[in-house]
Amino acid sequence: MPRTARKARVLLLSSPPPPPSPPVMLRRGGVVLLLVVVVLGLLAARCDGKKVSSFVGTYGVNYGRIADNLPPPTEVVKLLRMARIKNVKIYDADHTVLDAFRGSGLNLVIAVTNGEVKDIAASPAKAMDWLNENVQPYYPSTRIVGITVGNEVLGGADAGLAEALIGAVVNIHDALKMLGLATKIELTTPHSEAVFANSYPPSACVFRDDLMVYLKPLLDFFSKTGAPFYVNAYPFLAYMSDPAHIDVNYALFKPNAGIYDAKTRLRYDNMFEAQVDAAYFALEAAGYPEMEVRVAETGWASAGDATEAGADPANARAYNFNLRKRLFLRKGTPYRPGRVAKAYIFALFNENLKPGPTTERHYGLFKPDGSVSIDLGFKGLVPSSSLPSSSIISFKRARERGWMALVQYSATLLSCTFIFLVLS
Repeated sequence: MPRTARKARVLLLSSPPPPPSPPVMLRRGGVVLLLVVVVLGLLAARCDGKKVSSFVGTYGVNYGRIADNLPPPTEVVKLLRMARIKNVKIYDADHTVLDAFRGSGLNLVIAVTNGEVKDIAASPAKAMDWLNENVQPYYPSTRIVGITVGNEVLGGADAGLAEALIGAVVNIHDALKMLGLATKIELTTPHSEAVFANSYPPSACVFRDDLMVYLKPLLDFFSKTGAPFYVNAYPFLAYMSDPAHIDVNYALFKPNAGIYDAKTRLRYDNMFEAQVDAAYFALEAAGYPEMEVRVAETGWASAGDATEAGADPANARAYNFNLRKRLFLRKGTPYRPGRVAKAYIFALFNENLKPGPTTERHYGLFKPDGSVSIDLGFKGLVPSSSLPSSSIISFKRARERGWMALVQYSATLLSCTFIFLVLS
């Protein structure tokens, strides 16, 4: 195109068009108004029918309270905000916790306990009473985003509890629907690894045949409501059960040979992703390929009995730190790369009254006084004497080794801080 022609074209395109006649303007205005009304209506309908997000980001924590020496819930809220942890799950519907979370902006998942499941399953009125007592007085100022019904019910010794689970879930859901909360509060139930017949390799994972009578109606129900499949996934427990044949580095996200799943030709370099994918394979085999898997619990004990392999502070820090770093990537698993992995860490505190072996009382990120137990870069309610001194020693050593070491030390510190902020 000649330069003069290009210039004329530019002038033509840049010149404002003549104003439309009044009838045209009215017609256009009417169309625009109609479009605005339609769009607003669609958005309103979508917001009314779509579930609110029950999980912000990828990282959450379980706030267990089987202890007699923990900070009051109001202080725990301060701790969570300082740590920038936005997703919190508890194991009951304690009113002091619900009160403390008012106006905090933190996402809170509450629970129907195993001891309440049978009564609620037997009576829709009991389900409504439970919501009127534990949800209605607090919602929405306390941001209750989910309710779990029972915990690790299936695969346990109580067959009556397993039979009652679906009834309790349905009754709570129906009561939520009557209150207009069914699309605002997510309803689910967490499972242990005991629901699987096997999980190695991941592609071979299927649900236990004897549990399908309970699982099938649950999965049917949750597939209709869009709820995720919650599983408690513990590489630590798998390693502890067979330390002679499981590489601890594979469990800790450290460099290792990994495993190869010949059926899918997928390689796994950490057990966490293998366990999550195993759940996806089990769901697919059962006929639910679209259901999301979300980790309700995962963690690593910082202390244990002599027979509990791998339970020490170094491994606890390595697992929790590397898991947090992996969740920061906001990516899926080898088999479900489009499904971002999300997990609640177990647990917020060491709980001194938990029964069982020593490990049960040493999963906490924080000690009961609010100081740091596992150093992930969080700030505690009170200083941890070991943390500042170690940082000072590292700084002094870097300075003694010269300016290059000092630069490397500073870069590492900044990168850790960046990861912490973005993850939060």
